[in-house]
Amino acid sequence: MAIEHVRSWKIGDVTVSRIVELWKFTDHINMTIADAAPEEVVAMRWLHPHYATPDGEQIMNFQGFLVQAPGLNLMLDTCIGNGRDRAFDVFRNLDTSFIADLASLGVAPEQVDVVLCTHLHFDHVGWNTYWDGAQWAPTFPNARYLFGRTEYDAWEAMRAEEDHGLHDVRHLADAVDPIMARGLATLIDAHHRISEELWTEPSHGHSPGHIHLCIESKGERGVITGDLMHHPIGQNPAMAIRRATSISASNRRASAASSPATSCTTRSRPRCPAARRASTWIRGGASRPASISSSATGTAACW
Repeated sequence: MAIEHVRSWKIGDVTVSRIVELWKFTDHINMTIADAAPEEVVAMRWLHPHYATPDGEQIMNFQGFLVQAPGLNLMLDTCIGNGRDRAFDVFRNLDTSFIADLASLGVAPEQVDVVLCTHLHFDHVGWNTYWDGAQWAPTFPNARYLFGRTEYDAWEAMRAEEDHGLHDVRHLADAVDPIMARGLATLIDAHHRISEELWTEPSHGHSPGHIHLCIESKGERGVITGDLMHHPIGQNPAMAIRRATSISASNRRASAASSPATSCTTRSRPRCPAARRASTWIRGGASRPASISSSATGTAACW
């Protein structure tokens, strides 16, 4: 995407910068809430014009984040990636400026220390690798890639089945397997400390082992939510319940393949203490094309 969409925010000594791969993507609300109708979106006037089109489609971005903590460069969720064979035309064979946009922040791929994937859907792992002319190679060759253990095991179990249900698994071969084969990945528990300022906590539901990133520095706190909430419509209580029901149904087979010690929750907001007291919410993956906006409670959210 274009460099003009790069935005940065400060949380104490931590800088969070978004890198947008697809800008103002529109789609039917069924992508987020299976039984929702466009008429319902049209009726929610607070969604317009930033979050929805006049005919009731949702407006979203697909984006990753560079998180810079003292002595650490972390890439969070690496979007779709260029030149990929994907299930939907809009995501197939992209040719974007994602790496150039990263460079505009003064960081080269070789300077990234950690890559964290909140989950392993295709639009959160793509730039883990790039095509070097002969093979899919690590985009961030000096980084340690962090995948949730529960998430990884669930995808491996799904891949072993003849029927993958709603899930397309082709992205594993070009964006996950090359990292595992080179020994660059660490499978982490849902509660994992990355640095003094950064740690993960569980938000299972959207996928069997979904996690989010918590940030705390100099008394300021933030959460980057991954796909915990796809769209601001999830803040509507009735829609949140319907989305939770939809997630539960679509992930029933996948959650059965995950660790029996880990429950698969279906909340649209995290229930972790750090998330509840967070002063900044930053939506990962798909989100609206706007900068931070303040809510009535004084928190802030980047959609």
